[in-house]
Amino acid sequence: MKVVAADSGAAVLNNNYHPLFIVASAVVSVDAPYRKPSRCLAEPIFANVENGHLLIVHELELCQKLLQEEKADSVHLDMSLGSLSLEELSPVELSKMKISGRARQHILQILPKIRKFSTDIKRVYGIDVLAIGKESMPVRIAELHCGAYAILYCAKKVLAEKKDLKVGLPAKCTATIEKNNITLKSLAPAEHDLITLAEDKENVLEKVEIQEIPNPVARGFRVIEIKPKI
Repeated sequence: MKVVAADSGAAVLNNNYHPLFIVASAVVSVDAPYRKPSRCLAEPIFANVENGHLLIVHELELCQKLLQEEKADSVHLDMSLGSLSLEELSPVELSKMKISGRARQHILQILPKIRKFSTDIKRVYGIDVLAIGKESMPVRIAELHCGAYAILYCAKKVLAEKKDLKVGLPAKCTATIEKNNITLKSLAPAEHDLITLAEDKENVLEKVEIQEIPNPVARGFRVIEIKPKI
């Protein structure tokens, strides 16, 4: 089974290690043995964390873009709604779900758009868009892919603005920085072989200093500190 999955993640942190902006969105194509993406797209977004729910619409746009080049059996999104097909999601169905009122309002705000995208994907490609959330291994791989590219995008931002940045990585992962590559590996149990890679084609990494530390206010999360080289 081949799955196209999307997520948005990694965050620019303030000096108190609280998230300010979501850095990247990514979509991946994953098939057996489900350890790394076979194809991927990523984009810098730097969106306010308060508007994070709106990024699902953009993730669906990226899914459509990848589906033009890659066949898949289903699409997975980082929405935890019991693997419901988004084509079937309605305000009535949403009212029956055990989710917070805030989450319900956020979904209602974007419901017409995500239903349209889901219907279009079903019509054109004959596959369902599933609100499966973190239960999906392809979504986890998309999340790690966001983290790898977020480091690269923030390194570019550090060079452009000449100021330091703290980047909060996705949960339970660590980064390895090589000359022209950023590798993100999962630290979660039973995910030791999950790996994603961001390629630095502009030699950005050699112009910055990068250090990884634990997030002091969020157990299980790690922080990448990026500074321009003097």
